[in-house]
Amino acid sequence: MTSVAVPAALLAVALSGSAQAHFQLLYTPNTMLDTPGDVPLRLVFAHPMDNGHVMDMGEPVELFVVFRGEKTDLADALEPVSWTGAHNQATAYALDYRVTRNGDYVFALIPSPYFEASEDAYIQQITKTYLNKGAMPTGWDEPLGLPTEIVPLNKPYQILAGGTFSGQLLSEGEPAAGVECEVEWLNTTIDVAANAFGAETRMAAPPTPIVTRTDANGVFTFGVPKPGVWGFACLGSGPVTEFDGKELSQDAVIWVNAIALE
Repeated sequence: MTSVAVPAALLAVALSGSAQAHFQLLYTPNTMLDTPGDVPLRLVFAHPMDNGHVMDMGEPVELFVVFRGEKTDLADALEPVSWTGAHNQATAYALDYRVTRNGDYVFALIPSPYFEASEDAYIQQITKTYLNKGAMPTGWDEPLGLPTEIVPLNKPYQILAGGTFSGQLLSEGEPAAGVECEVEWLNTTIDVAANAFGAETRMAAPPTPIVTRTDANGVFTFGVPKPGVWGFACLGSGPVTEFDGKELSQDAVIWVNAIALE
């Protein structure tokens, strides 16, 4: 069992520039598919809860998908794009991925560390997202062996609004206890064709970030209040704490999709 202590300076990094946290998006509009097709993926570093400032991404270190235990590198297929936020534009990345077979597709991104000048420190959010074709689960609950990651304990593309989502945080493959995890809701629309967020938010953002904390087994649970796309970022959970001679917060991020039960 691993207990991860997050330096106060790194927590400040996560909050700087906005009442809400920096969050690495790995977004696809449809997480459950019935038929084969091209799936748009968008990689954006932003403030999803308050639809705030978007940040320039460096070239990703790694992007891959795991399907039925087979890993496929996708980084060479990425194209840099200019992403339009509600307040500014920034460099993001895009690709279209062809889905043909039934099962779970687990996408993982290791981004380049982002330098937060106001805190003189770096952030690196190792991020996962999921989609399924044909309603056939095949491996959504398996860890990928990332330096730090959140392993879902509920099917991540079929969370029920009004229910709960639980995840287990791992650092170098071991449960990470006592780590603060921030929670965000994608509080605007996304136009994947235009590479843009909507101009308006769906609701007023909370005045401070929503947080939960991992227990002795590295597990956290969050009551999901409404449908939509929810993100969880466990701060400073990775083994690397320095980059280019400065502090680094290496975070684990997961995105899940909540649906209304009607």
